[in-house]
Amino acid sequence: MNEAEIKRLQAEAAQAEAEAAAAKAAAAKAQLEAALAAAGSPTPAEPTAPASGSEQTDALSPSEAPAPAPASEPEAAPISNYAQKVADGYTYEGLTFTLGSYMENGTPVPSVPVKLPLAMLNRHGLVAGATGTGKTRTLQLFAESLSNAGVPVFITDIKGDLTGLLEPGPSSEKLLARTAANGQPWEPKSFPTELYTLGGNGNGTPIRTSVTDFGPLLLAKVLGLNETQESALSLIFHWADQNGLALIDLGDLRDVIQYLTSDAGKEQLSGIGGVASATAGVILREVAALQAQGADSFFGEPAFSVKEFMRTATDGRGVISSLELPDVGSQPALFSTFIMWLLAELFQELPEVGDAEKPKLVFFFDEAHLLFTDASKEFLAQVVQTVRLIRSKGVGIFFVTQTPKDVPADVLAQLGAKVQHALRAHTPQDAAALKETVKTFPITPELDLEALLPSLGTGEAIVTVLDPKGRPSPVAPTKIWAPASVMGVGSNAAVAGALAASPTMAKYKDAVDPESATELLAQRIEAEAKAKADAEAAAKAEAEAQKEMERRARELEKQAEADRKAAEKEAERARREAEKEAERSKRRRESVVDSIVGTVGRTVGREILRSIFGTRRK
Repeated sequence: MNEAEIKRLQAEAAQAEAEAAAAKAAAAKAQLEAALAAAGSPTPAEPTAPASGSEQTDALSPSEAPAPAPASEPEAAPISNYAQKVADGYTYEGLTFTLGSYMENGTPVPSVPVKLPLAMLNRHGLVAGATGTGKTRTLQLFAESLSNAGVPVFITDIKGDLTGLLEPGPSSEKLLARTAANGQPWEPKSFPTELYTLGGNGNGTPIRTSVTDFGPLLLAKVLGLNETQESALSLIFHWADQNGLALIDLGDLRDVIQYLTSDAGKEQLSGIGGVASATAGVILREVAALQAQGADSFFGEPAFSVKEFMRTATDGRGVISSLELPDVGSQPALFSTFIMWLLAELFQELPEVGDAEKPKLVFFFDEAHLLFTDASKEFLAQVVQTVRLIRSKGVGIFFVTQTPKDVPADVLAQLGAKVQHALRAHTPQDAAALKETVKTFPITPELDLEALLPSLGTGEAIVTVLDPKGRPSPVAPTKIWAPASVMGVGSNAAVAGALAASPTMAKYKDAVDPESATELLAQRIEAEAKAKADAEAAAKAEAEAQKEMERRARELEKQAEADRKAAEKEAERARREAEKEAERSKRRRESVVDSIVGTVGRTVGREILRSIFGTRRK
């Protein structure tokens, strides 16, 4: 048996002894009270129990040195030098809440509470540990304590066991003995909790947003597009916006892309570059892959406002917004898409607040390894950028996972608080992970973290945080306080009551299907088809009219040619007739002349003969 196992058994034995002693004391006290009551004697005075808002008072009041014990009680046992170092390191000015009690040799030391300064929670944090070590209960305690302090909280309920926040936790003798041994003034309490789902798949107010509101840049990162494809997607969004086509869901986006790459729509973008068919094909394939992981349920209307997560209850406590994600393991893209949108919306909506007294909102992402599994470089870069910058908006982010290596190094470097539950070292890989985890804590010669981490029991953790000056606090083995609400699934009645009383359910419950790009494009295509048909009909009619005109022209031309030929023929006939008439006239003239000449000749001849022969009459 190795040293770590021996220490673990020693710690469990010490814990059992402490719980048994506390239970025995409680039983003896109950017997004394019963005896006094039977004898008619007054019950001995006790220190005043905390009121129903005791945890809230602890969280909202500046931390102070532990109050002096009543004179009737023995003084607290002296503590070790390192315990004193922890006590000093976790004493702050300003608002705090208690995470648990320092543990020494496996035994809690109630006089050394481990407190966290609210002002430093916007420096983010990590809650890690093997399965079954109490991470979810630590998350629940964080949520309760912050709610008591008036800080709104957002949590992802992956396993569905955080609805217990709606109901006060059941009390038991064992629980009271354990909390008493841990210095916790425990009392059952419920908390103001709003239940949410992505797109309405489950019990809760649906969270949706439109593709237009999501925007091309963020969507390009979700789809893992390169610069050329991202530019094309931005061009598509711009064209849709310019043409009044609302992109409500992914179906609208798909229809717009298909239209702009069709014969009917290619000309729409020709003046500003257009979208290549290959680029459009890549985008369409990535959109289809996103749809296959359930993203259709997230995109729609009415669009959710992230300001709903910033509410406080009427009693001043922060509202805990619990998002149910029961099937996130098979839908990691949907989870990461939602987270990117949520952080981007908060960064855009919230004003700069600098270093405030307490955060405006704190996020807890359970099973964070699902967020980063197979994540694209663009997604990781977006998360790193948001984690770095969003703290100035007064927002804290905590990742809850099994080992620190589940969180990318660039993100891990931004996390100021660490709550590390037990890590097991059953395999060489586990042992290597344990060594790497130890390296993430401040060097602490007083503690053998490599031996201590595997020996931690359920509900125990190694804690370090940043103090108000940004310095890491001493590494503190801590016995975590118990949540005040039900540590598990809430009853059906409690869930139904919360849904019925939810102010957001009436606003966002029913999905609406407004006239969007799909319908408008269908109308546009129909109108274009009708216009094309009308144009074709008009062109056909014009062609027929032109054909008829050409036919008539040809007939007229033929008629004109016939008339011309007839006229020429008539002219030729008339010419020939005229020539004949002229010939006849000529012959007649020649005949008359001949006749005259003949007559004249004969007359002249006779006269000449008469003259010659003297036969002329005198």
